[in-house]
Amino acid sequence: MIVEVRTYRITPGRRAEFVEIFEKRVVPLHREYGIAVLGPFLDTENPHRFIWLRGFPSLAERDRMKAAFYGGDVFRNELEGILIPMLESYDVTLCQSTDLFG
Repeated sequence: MIVEVRTYRITPGRRAEFVEIFEKRVVPLHREYGIAVLGPFLDTENPHRFIWLRGFPSLAERDRMKAAFYGGDVFRNELEGILIPMLESYDVTLCQSTDLFG
């Protein structure tokens, strides 16, 4: 299994708004494309940090699923323009499970 650990720094004062949109729109849309979502997680020490995990069966499937998601009408025409301006920065760590858990 391939997992992205995604850490976002949200514009101060906008994390609650971001989380609401994420939970109502982003998570269901990811699941429509077959992308597993775990989270979101709110950093208890930093009110501007937001963390979530996104899972894929393989690297090849990750490429295909991401292309479909980011190339889709909902992301391109709606969510991108709403969410991206709320992000100050983000970091993605790409992980692969060990054989025992793969």
